[in-house]
This record gives sequence, C-alpha cells and structure tokens, in this order.
Amino acid sequence: MRLLLPFLLLVATSLTAQQQTPITLEDIWSTYAFSPDGVSGFNFLQDGTSYAELTDNAVVTYDITTGEPTDTLVQGSSLPTDAGFNGRVDSYTFSDDESKLLISSETEQLFRRSSQSNFFVYDTEDQSFTPVYPEGKIRLATLDPTGENVAFVVDNNVYIRNLEAGDLTQVTEDGEVNAIINGATDWVYEEEFGFSKALYWSPDGERLAFLKFDESAVPEFTYTDFHNDMYPEYNTFKYPKVGEENSTVSLHVYELENGETTDLLTVNGDDSGEWHYIPRVQWTLDDDELTAQRMNRHQNKLELLLFDVDDNEQRSLLTEENKYYVDVTDNLTFLEDGFIWTSEESGFNQLYHYDMEGGKPVPLTSGEYDVTEFYGVHDGRIYFQAAGRDPMQREVYSKSLRGRDLPAPIASERGYNDAQFSGKYDYFVLTNSNINRPARVTVMDETGAEIRTIVTNEALTKRIGQSGFQPAEFFTFTTEEGTELNGYMIKPANMVDSEEHPLLMHVYGGPGSQQVLDNWRGSNMVWFQMLVQKGFVVAVVDNRGTGARGEELKKQTYLTLGKQETEDQISAAKYLGSLDYIDADRIGIFGWSYGGFMALHAILQGNETFAAAIAVAPVTNWKWYDSIYTERYMRTYEENRAGYDENSPINYADRLKGDLLLVHGMGDDNVHFQHTAEMANALIMNNKQFDTYFYPNRNHGIYGGPTRLHLYTKMTNFLMDSLQPSGASK
Repeated sequence: MRLLLPFLLLVATSLTAQQQTPITLEDIWSTYAFSPDGVSGFNFLQDGTSYAELTDNAVVTYDITTGEPTDTLVQGSSLPTDAGFNGRVDSYTFSDDESKLLISSETEQLFRRSSQSNFFVYDTEDQSFTPVYPEGKIRLATLDPTGENVAFVVDNNVYIRNLEAGDLTQVTEDGEVNAIINGATDWVYEEEFGFSKALYWSPDGERLAFLKFDESAVPEFTYTDFHNDMYPEYNTFKYPKVGEENSTVSLHVYELENGETTDLLTVNGDDSGEWHYIPRVQWTLDDDELTAQRMNRHQNKLELLLFDVDDNEQRSLLTEENKYYVDVTDNLTFLEDGFIWTSEESGFNQLYHYDMEGGKPVPLTSGEYDVTEFYGVHDGRIYFQAAGRDPMQREVYSKSLRGRDLPAPIASERGYNDAQFSGKYDYFVLTNSNINRPARVTVMDETGAEIRTIVTNEALTKRIGQSGFQPAEFFTFTTEEGTELNGYMIKPANMVDSEEHPLLMHVYGGPGSQQVLDNWRGSNMVWFQMLVQKGFVVAVVDNRGTGARGEELKKQTYLTLGKQETEDQISAAKYLGSLDYIDADRIGIFGWSYGGFMALHAILQGNETFAAAIAVAPVTNWKWYDSIYTERYMRTYEENRAGYDENSPINYADRLKGDLLLVHGMGDDNVHFQHTAEMANALIMNNKQFDTYFYPNRNHGIYGGPTRLHLYTKMTNFLMDSLQPSGASK
C-alpha cells in the first residue's frame, strides 16, 4: 500500500492537470473571462431599508433584506431623446430628498478623475426630464441640497441652472483655457490631491463656494497624438514640474440671493506668505461656516481654517506640522460639537475628536496600527477600517464616540474588508476578498451579522479552480539592513524543490502603497498565474516606504525616493534566489509607473542580481515629474540635488547588463513619454542594447481596444525569451 499510494496520487494529479484549462492572454485581456462581478451605481436610500442600483440602464430600488426589486425609478430607454439624451444612463446621483436624479450620459474622460458629459435632471414626482445645459457637454454638475439648482462648469466658468424657472446664471466670466479655471482643479491638483470638482454647496443651498485656479504662470507641456491626418494633434496643458511655478489658488463664495461673490482666501499669491496649496474645502453643519485646509509648499505644515461667511471672519481650528510631510485625507467629519480628524502624530494614523474652540484633541483610537479609512459617525458611535490585526489585512470596527471602550470588529473575516453604510448605520454592504478568492458582497446588520449575499462570484471561483490557479502564500524575511518585510509567492503546481525555476518579481513600492495585501489582486494576478503555469515562480515584496506599518517605515524614504526601496528589492531577490527552487541567475522584475522606476533601479543598481526587467511608464528622473507629488517626498531639486541625482535611474544607464524592456504611452499626461525617451537616449549613449515598445495616443494606463492584449503578449514573450522557464536540477 505504501508503494501504491504515491502512484495513485501521481495518477490523480495527472488527471487533474489534464482536466484543467490553461490560462491564455485572450482570457485575461480580450474576453475578460476572469473579471469579477460587482455592484454598479449602488446607493443606500434614506428609509434605511432599501437601496438603488444602476441595472440594465435603469435605476432600480431593492429591499435590502430580501434583494427583491421594489420600484424602477427611471428606465433610460424610456426617457425622451429630443433634448439630446442618447438613451443610455452612465451614472446618477440623488438630490438630498431623493425626489430628483441627476443623470449623466455620453461621458468623455479628460484626465484621471475628470470628464465631461451631457447632464439631465429627472423628477420622480412629475416625471419631467430636464437638460441641464442643452448647448452641449458640461463638467462637474452638482445638485444643491434642496434639489432646486445645479452648479456646473463650462469653458472654465461656473454656472447655476435653476430647475423650476429654467434660469441660467453665469457666476464667473474670466475662465480661459490654460489661464483661469473656475470651479474645477488644475491638472496637478486633480492628480496629486485627488479631486477635480471645486464646487461646494452650503447645507441650505443658499451659497456656492468654489476655487479659482490662475495657472497663467505655470509652464506648459505638449504631447502629440496621431489620428491618420496630414499633421499630428498637439495637446498642450499646464503642468508644473519640480521647482516650477504652481497655480495661484483662491477660495470664493457666491450668494444666490444677491448675486454677490466674496473672496475668502488666496494661496501662492503675492501676500500669501508660506501658504501655497488649498487641498480641501468643506462646509460644517452650519449654513454659514466654511472650512479650508491650506498647506505650505513643502507640505509639512497644514492649517485648518474656519470662515464665518456671514460676519466675514476667519480663525484657525488646528495646525499640524511634521518633520517629513502631512498626508491630506478625506476623513474630516463635522459633528454638532466639533469634528473628527486623523493624524499620525502618535506614529500611527489614528482618530481624534476636536472641539471647535481649539481645545486639546481627545484620542478616539490608539495602538500600533493604522486606521486606513473613516466611514462616519452615527448615534454616538464611530465606524472605521483599520489594519488592526495585520498590515496585510483590513477589518471594519465600531466604538463609542465618548466612551473608553476598545474598538470592536464588526467585519473581521480573513482578508480585506470594506464597508458602505446606510444613512442610519443599521445596515452595511460588506465587500470581502482574499488573495486567493475574488470578492463576495454581502448585506450585514449593525452588529456584523450577515443578512444576505448580493454578489458571490461563484462562476469566477469555479473558473479559477478549473484553470488550476495555485495558492499565493505569504512570507516574511529580514533584509541585510535589518528590516522585516512582507511578501507573497506563487509556485508552479507539483513543484519539486530540486528543480530550479525562474523568478519574476512584481514591484510598485511607492510611498504609502501596498501590493502585499490579502485581497483579490485583479488581472495582474491572473497573468501571474499564467506565468506560473509556464514554469515561473512569482513573488511580490513590499519595501520600506510602503503603508499600513506606521509612519516611520512609510516615511523613511523621505528625500531619497528609490534608495531604500531598491536596497530592499535587491535584498529580497537575493533571499529568494537562495531558495532551492529558484534559479538565482534567472530573476526578473516588472513594474508600472513608480514600479517601472523601481524595475529600472533594480536592473541597473542590482545588475549582479537581476537578469531582466520590464519598466512600464517609468519615472526616470524625478526633476521631470510634477511639483506636488515629487516635492512632498523630495523637496525641490535646488534643495536636494544629491537626493535627485543619486536616485534617478537615468544616471545609472551605464550599468545595464541584463535584458531590459522599456514601455511607454506617447499620450501619457502623467509620467511623460519624455522619461522613456531620455532614458533610451542615455542607454544609447552608453551603447547598451535594450527593447522598447511605445504606444501612440495611449495615456498612463496604456489601454483601449486590444492594447492591453498587445502589451501583455510582448511582456510574456520577453520574459519567456529572457528567463527561459525550463526545469534544471541543482
């Protein structure tokens, strides 16, 4: 029997392998066979027992406990088309009383977070369907809290449409392309402070606050698109690089009753002192009180200002300074007697309760873990997400606002838990996944008890099994420098330790990011599984500078972006290469954006360790990247020349020994094609051979049509040629 058992296992394994369907690139990037199901356009309704969802071009309401549809609020195909509506609903938002829906259609993407659309307002009571701006597409349409007015941006000016009377009011008149922007952000604010809408209705809808960007002095950048015309298209926009002039930004409030505009605050102006940015604006619960956060150019000092709009007075609510930098978040939440704020002053990101009079803040959470998202406050309790158990996982917690109780987990299943709460916080929708299972979406009650499942992804889970996915396994190791780092690894099926396999490492590694998370990792994970089927081992390691392990580990790359990260990735490669089943002479690395920057550093500074690298859309010299991001971590080039020069891959082109594939989109508005062009030139001048792929008209994401399939075909072939996955005995 001892002889028979191994034989039976071998036969069973062979039969299983024969039954498995190999993963193809077409599965990943053409038919999208491994894309998980999700919930589109989900919104809890105010009654606390139902929700709305955009389903098959209709906004449908459902009972939250049974999942049964209760009403169809609007069917896109039934709406009139004589006012320019094309019959398709792209997205929708409710008015505060849920009687009106603001509907967008024919949406065109501009940059990462900005778009323009045709907008319409549907009234559920009288079934009227009103175009907001019949003349064409507009940006950032926003209903006021009363549902009576819509603010929006056209041609860099702010307008307000009164829905009942139909009146159109032009609030600003000085908007001009590449000069003045009203109600929307400039490119660098959108990209680095994470918002494009700069319109803010007061709680009573009587005032509209907005930001104005004067980007006249900001240098321009031009990239080229090709459309089969006699001459190419030149796209010119304002892009402040390191040390260059940023926009002068000002905050204003428009009064609907009298049509007057009040100027409240200006930064980066002649009389602004050290203040350079306004990264957030928010009304309190009071109709007359507006707040703004302002920062210095180094982004290591932030002040929260309170404006009494009625009395035209301002005062400071708090000032936060940091020896590195201060992170900007969306966690500020106002209460009747103060506000909630997050800070890393303890060394970890924690929650604090402030009063409005400048008293000492009260810590709401404490401990050696990071609060990663704040959901809100209801009925004397706070709700938040944290990496409380493990930096690689997330749980959802609740605790009393004023008590001394410890946070209690209400969603703590292994993996990554994220929640969306109803208005009354008596239900929440929980999304849970882990690194080996796609997301399940369930309805939970306030105690964390499961009510029902919305999305199971059972079909995808079955396909994963049929395709022979191998489990990703977490590991830790300690670098030569002495830091313990987290990683995960995927090994080929039935791997024999005496056989050496090539290793592909995937890296991002940027400040505060994480790749080593116990959540479903998307299409790249499927590609990794395909490579594993071809004989690769795949590993990912989070270096110093990444998130959820406290401020010191995250911020120790300050002024030297790339140095510690590269040391850690080289150390990880050496550790992995020492394992019996890894061929230390066949280690490759792949990264995109910051990860592309890291892949270049690895193949150049780690030229004795890495045999191949793929760098997609990489930064190659920090002085060519934008002002807000780069200066936050590096200050300016004039202040930190050594930090820039010693940590920019372009200065190590002479060290290339292995195989290198450089990839870039020529229409990349974020990390400009300039980075790869200059890197290629440096390699040429050092007589270094390399491969390069460029993608005309594609932006930083390099997508559209068969583009991703084309790119991943090239990357797969490059790895197969460079690292040649075939077993060899040690």
